[in-house]
Amino acid sequence: MDRTMQLGGNPAPAEVKGFSASAGFTGLRRALTLCWMSIAGFGRALGVTTAISLIGPGLGLVPRAMERVRALAARQRGLAESWSGVRIPGPPGPLPTAPEGASGAIARYRWIMSDPQTRREFTWILTDPIVGGFLAFVPIAFVLSGFWGIFLAFFGVPLSTEWDGLWYQFIPIDGQATAVLSGVLGVLQLPLALWTAPRAVRKHALYTRSMLAPSEQELMASRIEHLTTTRSTAVDTQMAEIRRIERDLHDGAQARLVAMGMTLDAAEHLLETNPDAVRALLIEARESSSKALEEIRNLVRGIHPPVLADRGLADAVRALAMVCPVPTEVVVDLPGRPEMPVESAAYFAISEILTNVAKHSHADRAWIDIRYDHGMLRITVTDSGRGGADVTRGSGLRGIERRLSTFDGVLAVSSPVNGPTMVTMELPCALSSPKTTSS
Repeated sequence: MDRTMQLGGNPAPAEVKGFSASAGFTGLRRALTLCWMSIAGFGRALGVTTAISLIGPGLGLVPRAMERVRALAARQRGLAESWSGVRIPGPPGPLPTAPEGASGAIARYRWIMSDPQTRREFTWILTDPIVGGFLAFVPIAFVLSGFWGIFLAFFGVPLSTEWDGLWYQFIPIDGQATAVLSGVLGVLQLPLALWTAPRAVRKHALYTRSMLAPSEQELMASRIEHLTTTRSTAVDTQMAEIRRIERDLHDGAQARLVAMGMTLDAAEHLLETNPDAVRALLIEARESSSKALEEIRNLVRGIHPPVLADRGLADAVRALAMVCPVPTEVVVDLPGRPEMPVESAAYFAISEILTNVAKHSHADRAWIDIRYDHGMLRITVTDSGRGGADVTRGSGLRGIERRLSTFDGVLAVSSPVNGPTMVTMELPCALSSPKTTSS
């Protein structure tokens, strides 16, 4: 579900508030498009109802028909937002799984009605060819009526004689005067069509929202489910991190400290009898303590790098770029610092992506762009490699996605074959402290 979408209405676009010929012609083209989509919706409504009533094929045809309905609904949502500024939340979840072994029209109808969003889409596809088609056809009807009136101004009198009477709306065409009057009314309807068109498109968008938008209860339930999932992911990630720290301490620093203790114990026993051996053992113990200290520092740096804590995300990412085997350019536009957990998640996500770039991309250049806009931290990592990165394959990108989801963040990957690869991350956050990074 797109969490940026809301149920609240948006202000009408400028083209709806005033009048201009260009906006009117644009509205007419859009209204015509919506009319054609209503016709397509009628075909899909017919397909769903036919699949429900079929005796032989069973339930299998209904999910395919509803998938086509959902695709058309998604198209209508996109047009409503881009044309009228009306945002319609998408489905809180995917199309429900069809029950196995079910057959008969009642079972198929019950399957559709069991899910609120599917039920709304089914109702919408049945009513849109009528209600939505009517709303979209209103300005087109004015255009057709206008041209018909102009046509009657020239040919109305002979047609009325031939057809034994002819009316234009409420005007009987019984002479040249009434024919001219129909032409005048027809001409007046053309600007009326241009004025009506953008408003009809917006009314269509509002109607679509009223039919397809999930209820507050569904959005809340989806939100609770999302929070439950991300909380579980956060707990699993935290436990994995704790186990990693425990393993690194056990296999590294702890082992060296134990060895150092044994070395000092041996030195203690040789202190009276072999001072030269004691000196060598003390040197060995000092080296072990230095290595243990270095391993502890590296472990702490892996938990929260000092440069990130001291200098902020910008300088920490620049430090990553400096040690990356692939030449990397960093552009940062942050007027402040994000909260520490968000900053840490972003840092380690960028670190993981740069590691993937160095290992798998065969790139010769990489670029990192970090910006903050309208409450959203946006990070883009691009490389000039061979492409082919896929979130569904491999654990690296999935791990990043899980890490970001804890903060309601999202990850998008564009990686066509032969490249380039672009990884975009968005994290909602607030900048809670002044900028401390270097320029």
